[in-house]
Amino acid sequence: MRDGGRISAAIAVLGEIEARHRTAKLALKAWGEGARYAGAKDRAFVSGLVLDVLRKRRSLAWMMGEESDRARVLAALAHAWGWPAARIEAAAAEDHGPGALSEAERTRLITPVSLEAAPDAVRGDYPDWLDPAMARVFGDQRAAEGAALATRAPVDVRVNTLKSDAVGVLKALAPFGPERLSATAIQIPAPAASERAAPIEVAPEFEMGWFEVQDLGSQIAAASAGDIRGLQVLDFCAGGGGKTLALAALMENSGKLFAYDADARRLTDSVRRAQRAGVGNLEVRSPIHKDALDGLEARMDLVFVDAPCTGSGVWRRHPDAKWRLSPEQLARRMGEQDKVLAAASAFVKLGGRLIYVTCSLFAEENEDRIEGFLSDHPDFAPTAPFRRLTPLTDGTDGFFIASLSRSP
Repeated sequence: MRDGGRISAAIAVLGEIEARHRTAKLALKAWGEGARYAGAKDRAFVSGLVLDVLRKRRSLAWMMGEESDRARVLAALAHAWGWPAARIEAAAAEDHGPGALSEAERTRLITPVSLEAAPDAVRGDYPDWLDPAMARVFGDQRAAEGAALATRAPVDVRVNTLKSDAVGVLKALAPFGPERLSATAIQIPAPAASERAAPIEVAPEFEMGWFEVQDLGSQIAAASAGDIRGLQVLDFCAGGGGKTLALAALMENSGKLFAYDADARRLTDSVRRAQRAGVGNLEVRSPIHKDALDGLEARMDLVFVDAPCTGSGVWRRHPDAKWRLSPEQLARRMGEQDKVLAAASAFVKLGGRLIYVTCSLFAEENEDRIEGFLSDHPDFAPTAPFRRLTPLTDGTDGFFIASLSRSP
């Protein structure tokens, strides 16, 4: 495909996302299935352009002075990808391009409308209705925090200390330009504009269980468990098992680790992943059994709750999610979080701990939920100040971490 066809494809996919309320993943998959002529580089180009537009949907339209997918795509090429106006104009005029540029488009590609006078929600690239929630947490920094959430994310790797170490994993990932962040964290830089993220899972060492792809913020959240060797630990919302495996590494295959999730389908890969990682102390408790958690009540030294949330902290990786989020969905998540916290607390033994984590930035899903829980459960109390991670301040995805203890 030539540039013009790729640009037209990106505009069409964006239209499909909005018109059919599809996720970006599904819309891109549908386009790919219908465009058999598109090669790997074409697909990477179209996918990268679509996601970059979704990351900066509002600010790109503001700079062009026009609310349309065409305007946003042209602005992304000029102001996010760094294409000169002449290259964009030539591509647009190609046979399968989106059509010749107007005089207004030429002007805005060279001299965009300044963002200085734009509202915080435009400069931060998030919906207007979320501005009060962003302001509550970040105040005058909300536009900057939102803008950081609109950037491309690197690929973070957690070294699996049950099977390897940072030196070995760095060597295995050397072709991808890794950077060591800590004893167990390694980072691969974000890809160039029209390229896909580094395919690090093709490294043989991945299948050997030496490392896992896991954002640094998620690694920090799991590490907040501290020294849990020899303890009884319940991962109450285990999902796909990323934090389960991180907890297992902290336990060094001692004690007992239980993995549970209310959705049995999310647990289906846990056993295979655990075997690959060399985990020997894991017991998966599936909700297909009504008595899945029987016998664990008030026996756990630690209950880890990675609660369901809006996912606002991972907008860098799933930028379409912020445009699909609604007040009703936020309210529904808050209700689910209250129920999960109350249910999980029953498994914490006297003197034990409960760690509550979300990948959301909003106080409504974090501090407010903890405050309500503590009001209803006076036998629990915070063990440390709450922690919020963000791309702007920490270089991670957005996470909230609260550690509570149950009175002995």
